[in-house]
Amino acid sequence: MGDGSLGQLLVPAPYGWGLTVLQCTAVTQVPYAETLLALATMEGGPEHPPDVVETEDFVLCELADHDESAEHAAHLWTADVPDDRDLWFLWAGTGAHRVHRLDTFRLCPAVLRELATRTVTTCAYFDRHPGPHSFSVTDPLGDLIAEHVHSEVRRFVAEGEAPGKGAPDAPDTSDAPDPSDAPDTDAT
Repeated sequence: MGDGSLGQLLVPAPYGWGLTVLQCTAVTQVPYAETLLALATMEGGPEHPPDVVETEDFVLCELADHDESAEHAAHLWTADVPDDRDLWFLWAGTGAHRVHRLDTFRLCPAVLRELATRTVTTCAYFDRHPGPHSFSVTDPLGDLIAEHVHSEVRRFVAEGEAPGKGAPDAPDTSDAPDPSDAPDTDAT
């Protein structure tokens, strides 16, 4: 890098290279009115906030499993602005003792470069998030659901039931008039 800059360096996390940790399983309800207000007033927010959040929405903490000293966090909206600020819902505690906040954060700058496959994976969390980066976090339930969906697709393809497989279904013509009942228009 002869220009004197350090470029992008990937420093190993305290959790080590390639080690994956489980995702936190905390779930909470999103405060509807506060979230609508945050979405409506944020720069780069959605044109119609009620399309993004509903009155009974719940969120799952997206961070790695952590103790109660760290806030839980769920991504709500990716802002359409040049400085990459996203809306996050953060909370701690449960029930009557739950405290929460909505805040915008820049994206985490961490990247994982896999030289063998030439892929680059960016961290999906906010800058200065607690714990490991998103590329080190695994969601076993999400993985199980995805595997189930993929196995169902493979089964449908094997059985020839996949949409778009073979000839398209013929339209239902049971109510169509019999062509022999049509008037003769070629009479000379």
